Amino acid sequence: MATQCIVLRKKLANTITIRHSKLCVSENVILNANRFSSDATATNTSSLKRTVLYDFHQSQGARFVEFAGYSMPVQYRNQSIIDSHIHTRTKSSIFDVSHMLQTMVRGDNAVDLIESVTVSGAKSMKSGNCSLSLITNDSGGINDDLIINKINDKHFYLVSNAGCRDKDLDVLEYARDTLVRSGGDVTVEVLDYGLVALQGPLSSSIISKGIDFSLSDFSFMSTRGPVRLFGIDDCRLTRCGYTGEDGFELSVPIHSTAAMVRRLLESSSDVKMAGLGARDSLRLEAGLCLYGNDMDESTTPVEAGLTWCIDKRRKSDGGFPGAGIIIKQIHEKPTKRRIGFVSNEGPPARHGAEVYNPDDLSHPIGAVTSGCPSPVLKTNIGMAYVPTKCKNWLKISYKSKEENGGSRGHKNAICSHELLRHSIIYLILFLLKNLIYSLIDLK
Repeated sequence: MATQCIVLRKKLANTITIRHSKLCVSENVILNANRFSSDATATNTSSLKRTVLYDFHQSQGARFVEFAGYSMPVQYRNQSIIDSHIHTRTKSSIFDVSHMLQTMVRGDNAVDLIESVTVSGAKSMKSGNCSLSLITNDSGGINDDLIINKINDKHFYLVSNAGCRDKDLDVLEYARDTLVRSGGDVTVEVLDYGLVALQGPLSSSIISKGIDFSLSDFSFMSTRGPVRLFGIDDCRLTRCGYTGEDGFELSVPIHSTAAMVRRLLESSSDVKMAGLGARDSLRLEAGLCLYGNDMDESTTPVEAGLTWCIDKRRKSDGGFPGAGIIIKQIHEKPTKRRIGFVSNEGPPARHGAEVYNPDDLSHPIGAVTSGCPSPVLKTNIGMAYVPTKCKNWLKISYKSKEENGGSRGHKNAICSHELLRHSIIYLILFLLKNLIYSLIDLK
């Protein structure tokens, strides 16, 4: 099999050898309890915004970090990030995501607004379903990723990233104003609700205790509301998440959010709180992008490996910002692409670490966007952008840490066939697991 060698090098540390696969699917990712793999950092949080659950987090012994302008819990007392990660994979965990922007779009031209700013096929979506989509710009870059929930043809519920709040609202309100000026009927309303995510294989059994309807026909990427959840009215329940596990997001009236979390915790000893540390490692093992790290305004959906988010009709008809550039890339291929990689020595690669071809260590060919340890593979995993022509299977190249005169050499990676086998097996098991969940719900 043809191979190409590349090396991952940190500017002020050891060069870390890597191998990469087109598939970024692996087993559990675990972080050191004192380390957080994203750009969030422990800091003085007194000047930061707080979610409605801030006081509750304090009562639970949370350690806070800055994230998207908010003071957010990264982990909790007597529970390391490792513990939270494993608990989510085996049982069920609650994540506070109330910092995210929740928006209602209503009116006769609600579909037109959604399709004018995103790559979604809002017109053909079924009511009661939701999908991951992208807000693009005129250069074909990604302004943000978001979940679009279709309540009906005239009513949509959107959930987007807190760090993109201002620019998302600017885009939505500009599109609204444009439609209204031409005689259209559409409104954009920010929803002042709390938002919590319940994630893990036991989540459906937990949720079932607090609803008066069956989950048998409430499959992945379904949404329903207003509903009564654990005795609290006017909630919205969506079956989705950011961990690679079965799970739900609960949009709750802001004055009842803390009560909702307490009732979830009281419903079962299998439910625990989890913070940003576990959330970041869980999403990375599932190959899910973090906006600002793995994609941004300069990255197109095709380069980011998110072409599947573009509705089939929109791939031919266009009609969204940057459509010409994006559709051309779909047919002609981009010059760079996002990959998943595995490294077998040294600390995990972090955002910004440079990627090199060992045949020319003087010039980087790409950069790491996310990385953290994986306990099951007993190695580190991450994502990076490299030239599209870079082969799928790579050898390891190594350079010692001395900046001047460091020796260079090469070490063999674990067979690329083994990495492919791990990826495919995990993907098959994940699909089978979700099929089993659905069959259980049918009972």
